[in-house]
Amino acid sequence: MSRLGNIPGRLYRGEVSVDFVGRKKLWYSISGAILAISVIALLIFGLNFSIDFKGGTQIQFPVTHGATATSVEQTVKNAGGGADASAQEVKPFDGTAPFWQVQTGQLNTSQTRAVENAIVSTYHPAKGATGVSVTTVSASWGSQISQKAAIALVAFMIVIVLYLSIAFEWRMAAAAFVALLHDIVITIGVYALAHFQVSPATVIGLLTILGYSLYDTVVVFDKVRENTAPILGTRKSNYSQAANLALNQTLVRSINTSLIALLPVAAILVVGTLLLGNGELKDLSLVLFVGMLSGTYSSICIATPVLTNLKEHEPQYKQLARQVARQAAGGRGAVRRAAKEAAAAATTGNGSKGATASNGTTVGATADLVDTGPGPADESVVEEEDATVDDQVPASQTAAPSGQPARSSVRPTGQRQQPTRRPGSSNRRPSGKKKRR
Repeated sequence: MSRLGNIPGRLYRGEVSVDFVGRKKLWYSISGAILAISVIALLIFGLNFSIDFKGGTQIQFPVTHGATATSVEQTVKNAGGGADASAQEVKPFDGTAPFWQVQTGQLNTSQTRAVENAIVSTYHPAKGATGVSVTTVSASWGSQISQKAAIALVAFMIVIVLYLSIAFEWRMAAAAFVALLHDIVITIGVYALAHFQVSPATVIGLLTILGYSLYDTVVVFDKVRENTAPILGTRKSNYSQAANLALNQTLVRSINTSLIALLPVAAILVVGTLLLGNGELKDLSLVLFVGMLSGTYSSICIATPVLTNLKEHEPQYKQLARQVARQAAGGRGAVRRAAKEAAAAATTGNGSKGATASNGTTVGATADLVDTGPGPADESVVEEEDATVDDQVPASQTAAPSGQPARSSVRPTGQRQQPTRRPGSSNRRPSGKKKRR
């Protein structure tokens, strides 16, 4: 558990990292496949709009023993209620009795009366004909609702793009817009595949999940802006690396927020579908569940990679990427060269250091014994020093002419050699005084 608890801190410090930006092609491929399936499902199956959008007639009556959705639909169709009739059992969450809800095309007065009589004669509701409720929605009213829903969606997108352009920049606004379109198409595709009904509650849920997705994207973009602000000055990382660090720093927060939001929504979806039957609660919970999943995925794997693609087309970030890559390559080469040079210097230095030290020590010790005063004793000391120096001359040095002391053509690299004082020198010390040892 302690290791798991340390993961958020290690992600924030960059010690552990998931390369989301570097795998952008993988995320694009996954999203492309899901989007293709969603579009194909939408073209083949279409959306199951409720009568609030397309207009029509809705019939409700209490559930009776032996009734099924198929038998109810067949009864309505046989009574002239239209071939597109669909029935579903609704169990209200307020504890009232369940009822059948049948939606069909818009019926006239005679058709409505025929359907009511067929339901009463077939299923015998407790209150007879008064227990059958009929609601008619005109096509013009449904078209107005559809138009207003579309206007609300477009206005939401425009306001979001304007806000992000002002708060951040147009590239971040464009990346967030792409992520929002991604979430909308996937959610609509799931509705087409599941053949769930699109009601006003669905539109409300769609606007809600777009706001949720945008919230998650804005949090990530704010961290991206914070991490990428100093990179042009420090030149330690390119834009993609700084953005990927921001993703990892906000990853745990995004996952925790999504899980906390998805758990109650999933509970509502299960209860609304399995226990309460079809209804607005199921329509709302489904769009929330699908949209939150898609929004979390898009804010991490779509919005930020799209942003890095847009930003790295700028000249300064192109140049920064080249400099960082060159610095990384040069840094590794410099380390290898330095290691080789250090090894060679260590090998050469060990051999030359011993010889130099030996030469320097011998010469220095002999020079300390030199007597600079006059007299026979001083002469013998100087002769001993000359002999010692001659013995230490390397073979590579040229010999001096006869009668002159041998001198080295190459100065030793060890200890500095003190000059030898001759008895006849003008700087000779007074008689009887010798150099202190």
